[in-house]
Amino acid sequence: MGSYLVGIVSTKKQPEAGLHAITYRATLDVPEHTLVFVARILAAHRRRTDRRPWQRAATAYVQALMVLRWFRDDTTIATLARDARVPVATAYRYLHEGIDVIAAHAPDLHNVLERGIESGWEHVCLDGTLVVSTRCRVRSESGHDLWYSGKHRRHGGNVQVLTDPTGYPVCV
Repeated sequence: MGSYLVGIVSTKKQPEAGLHAITYRATLDVPEHTLVFVARILAAHRRRTDRRPWQRAATAYVQALMVLRWFRDDTTIATLARDARVPVATAYRYLHEGIDVIAAHAPDLHNVLERGIESGWEHVCLDGTLVVSTRCRVRSESGHDLWYSGKHRRHGGNVQVLTDPTGYPVCV
């Protein structure tokens, strides 16, 4: 068997210098119209708030992609920063800015219920689930972890969803 491997396996040492990474393209399991929508609301936010928009390190599209990758694939900040070619501190800032902009566009519960009454809904359904997360740990004044679910015995956020009579989510 030893004579079989001669010529296949090189005994020469490989050089250690240089980057040893393989680049590849990946697919994000999010509809393109969602990415476009988030990029548009980020661009509108930037137009309203930026004093020097030409100094942004990344476009609104790249920022939207960063936020959606973080939500969908749990991508690390270091990876998002590297892929967007921005510093890690900027990636954190862009991520939190994107989350705040998306949250500001969420419908208010009172408005949703008023629309439901106007539309003639006979009922709505309210359901919740625990979204498991290892990123959140906050202690209350009494010392209990606010993000720990005793029922599920895991850390995470409780997400409540309100649906119309057809089952379509109308408020989160």
